[in-house]
Amino acid sequence: MLAEDVLGGAFAVPRTSPSYPMGPYSYVDREYRTIAYRGDPEALRLPEARFQFFRMPDSTGFGEHAVAAQLIPVWLPGGEAGGSVHATYMNTHTANSGGRELRGFPQKLARPSLAVTQLGTLDFGPAPLARGSMGFRHRTVPGAEALAASGILLKTIPHADGRPRIRELVRFRLPDIALKGGWTGPAALELAPHALAPVADLPVREVPSATHLVAALTLELGEVVHDQLG
Repeated sequence: MLAEDVLGGAFAVPRTSPSYPMGPYSYVDREYRTIAYRGDPEALRLPEARFQFFRMPDSTGFGEHAVAAQLIPVWLPGGEAGGSVHATYMNTHTANSGGRELRGFPQKLARPSLAVTQLGTLDFGPAPLARGSMGFRHRTVPGAEALAASGILLKTIPHADGRPRIRELVRFRLPDIALKGGWTGPAALELAPHALAPVADLPVREVPSATHLVAALTLELGEVVHDQLG
């Protein structure tokens, strides 16, 4: 095989049969449950964090999957408000590898779920990590108040000798959100400690708000906003 053949076909790992296609990626009826919570001021020096449960019934290249994520509010370059993805847990290899390799989502394989009864769960192996419940569609809310259109990631990939090869701040955008419904209601969140999935290191002290959204949207390819090694 010639060098140009190798380079020409290089997109993802494995080269001959990547587990996901090139984006952007469209999602149909993507369902969000977002529980905002206030934690320990010593652990999180910000007003609040967010824990999210997602149900993805139809997405380009990734198919049906579920996600649980822990987010911290941040301000992006230029003063734009967004969310820093602190931890993410997926239930399929395709979505897990795509998110990690392309944008640097801090993802691990686990068992997240979001049920019609508005119970969101996250299990890591046999251990329960998170349980989030919410009243079903108590009051409608404007989606713009609850769904961020961009976020920031720290993408880290090691060199073959273990040193950092890539360490970048990557922005991702959701440019064309079509909201189908948005609701709020009473909610509760419980996080359990785990050595390999430390979501409880940002403990729950109070739950001031929660939203449940259904939307169609597109997730664009990422944009490097800062190269920490450059």
